[in-house]
Amino acid sequence: GTAALAMFHPMADVTNPDNNWDATIQLIAKLPTIVAAFHRIRNGHEAIVPRQDLGHAANFYYMLFGKEPSAAVTRVLDACLILHAEHTMNASTFSSRVTGSTLANPFAVISSAIGTLSGPLHGGANEEVLDMLVEIGSPEKARPWLVDAVATKKKIMGYGHRVYKVKDPRATVLQELAEKVFAETSRPVSYTIATTLELAANEILGPKGIYPNVDFFSGIVYQNLGISKDLFTPIFAIARVVGWLSHWLEQISHNRIYRPEQIFVGKSDQPYIPLEQRT
Repeated sequence: GTAALAMFHPMADVTNPDNNWDATIQLIAKLPTIVAAFHRIRNGHEAIVPRQDLGHAANFYYMLFGKEPSAAVTRVLDACLILHAEHTMNASTFSSRVTGSTLANPFAVISSAIGTLSGPLHGGANEEVLDMLVEIGSPEKARPWLVDAVATKKKIMGYGHRVYKVKDPRATVLQELAEKVFAETSRPVSYTIATTLELAANEILGPKGIYPNVDFFSGIVYQNLGISKDLFTPIFAIARVVGWLSHWLEQISHNRIYRPEQIFVGKSDQPYIPLEQRT
């Protein structure tokens, strides 16, 4: 869907700042519409047209469910989009900058960034957190599960970060806002398991600088809002497109194509072997 937008907004020249800004707005505005429409159509429902009187986050919720979100739900969903909007140079952002450096159109740039999210090492961690919490089963099993996971070197989803050696500040913000949403709906068992696991992990993993990252709580919030688990990564893209486009605009403002060098570490000065003598 993202790449197809280029047919409606053809851009042969990415050196025009006005055209670039228009494409930026188009992509930020239309990704939520695409995701919401896809979700509704696959479930046999009509796609819902966005409303002019709703904000970005509220409109996405409205297009998904056909009803306006409460103030608390709007706030936490808005915060989720903000907290995931940008996080320096990662796999998807690097991909967008490399593609952008060729002066490809922005729709191709964002498509390349989205493509990186199909890999299990970038995107999808909040879905795996929910699977982990289901595996744990109940709050009282959280600590024994963690002890066994550490002993067997099992990966603990939603924990650790390449940059942060403290609790991810994005997770702290999200957790505070989630509490307000749960006050309106109900506190899910998965959240109680998560907070119990966090208390045990603070003691066991904290000294090693391993703490919850933003994925630890975001999936719980989305699930509590009634959002399908397979939409978590598309929602990440809805948020991160802002960061990707910011990097793209920066890249093309002083562009130089990415062309990394390679250092050959194989054997050299090898004798030539005729083709018929090779095994």
